[in-house]
Amino acid sequence: MDTAPPTLPTTSTPTQDTRNRRKVATAAALASAVEWYDYFVFGIAAALVLGDLYFPAGSSSAGVLASFATFAVGFLARPFGGVIAGQLGDKRGRKPMLVLALTLMGVATTGIGLLPTYETIGMAAPVLLVTLRVMQGIAVGAQWGGAMLLATEYAPEGKRGIYGSFVQLGVPIGVVTANSVFLLAGAFTSDSAFAAWGWRLPFLVGLLVLVLAWYIHKHVEETPEFRAAERALAEKEKEEKGQTTGKGKGGDGARNSPLRTILRGHLGTVFLAGGSFAVNTATFYILITGVLDYTTRELDMNRGAVLTVSLCVSLTQLVLIPASAALSDRIGRIRIYGLGAAGIALWAVPMFLLIDTGSLLWLAVGTFVGSCFLSIMYGPQAALFAELFTPEMRYTGASLGYQIAAVLGGGLAPFVMVLLLETTGTSMSVAAYIIGLAVIALGSIKVLADRAGSR
Repeated sequence: MDTAPPTLPTTSTPTQDTRNRRKVATAAALASAVEWYDYFVFGIAAALVLGDLYFPAGSSSAGVLASFATFAVGFLARPFGGVIAGQLGDKRGRKPMLVLALTLMGVATTGIGLLPTYETIGMAAPVLLVTLRVMQGIAVGAQWGGAMLLATEYAPEGKRGIYGSFVQLGVPIGVVTANSVFLLAGAFTSDSAFAAWGWRLPFLVGLLVLVLAWYIHKHVEETPEFRAAERALAEKEKEEKGQTTGKGKGGDGARNSPLRTILRGHLGTVFLAGGSFAVNTATFYILITGVLDYTTRELDMNRGAVLTVSLCVSLTQLVLIPASAALSDRIGRIRIYGLGAAGIALWAVPMFLLIDTGSLLWLAVGTFVGSCFLSIMYGPQAALFAELFTPEMRYTGASLGYQIAAVLGGGLAPFVMVLLLETTGTSMSVAAYIIGLAVIALGSIKVLADRAGSR
């Protein structure tokens, strides 16, 4: 399914190529990690404190629902970031869009850390919180495509999966770091101090994103595939201009809008990509935010202990994600991807039965196995999405597919979970929600596999 094998500049030596690939892969992984860290601290804060501080209401459930709704707003904004950055990234380059996304995220996250509460400035507080969350959503929507393409378009032949997984590692690294910082903030402050100012410290760490943005701007080069595609388009434009000279009018030009190209001929592929991944992102956010709220508020489990379990489970992904990606380089993306989706469907009910015991041990077992299936899907996902589109529209197409999944799955998942629990009174309704998304994923994967086979 690889539509455009990566090529490196012929003027560089093998040693220089290897060193440059490693530098770019490291920069892409760090960009993903710090971006997701900033994004995830909001989810943890939404489950723990934001409802009371910014959405005071008559019941704790109402406050959490409002807080998770704000969390979801960030996901609704992500496709806009993907479209804007995709258009510019397919025309101007991957690197500048990644730098811009990191800068926007750093400003928004720091702003949340400094934002006064409802008690201090009234209705302006939730309005500003939503605005900053939208900025976070736009930033992360723009970031994923840039970081993913920096890694995969620098990858040597036959290793696009493992190089793409370096960017995917940013998610568990971001989760581990976000949980660790919240654990430290809680450990060194009393409950009242944590609610007053301790929760702000993880957001202020977002200033480090700006340092990384500067480094990538100064020290990372544009990808070889983008430069090759840009040269090809320039040659085509030159030829078309020569053909229309003296005829009184020119053609449409070769440099068409990537978004227009996607909408006219590849929209089905975008929706199939989104449908295949929605179950992964929904289950992931249920595990790291929805379950945190459910276990601490409904099952009366200790907040620090639940965060520690989440942290330890996320650490296992650091091994599983690159392992599944490397395997996909050998036996194919679709096989590994489909195995993960089927596993999520089969494990949804047992996972919540274990969580409902209220035992930390069974919570760890349930979420660990679920996390294994998420990792199996997540490892090859960057390379799979990159290979669905050619270089001149890859940023736009891959970003749209990913962000559609984020909206339909991840952004609404914690909100839907609380709503289902309040309505039905049983966690089996949440398991049924996950199974439904898994069925959609398996259907989408089947169609993508059939298309790959016909090619």
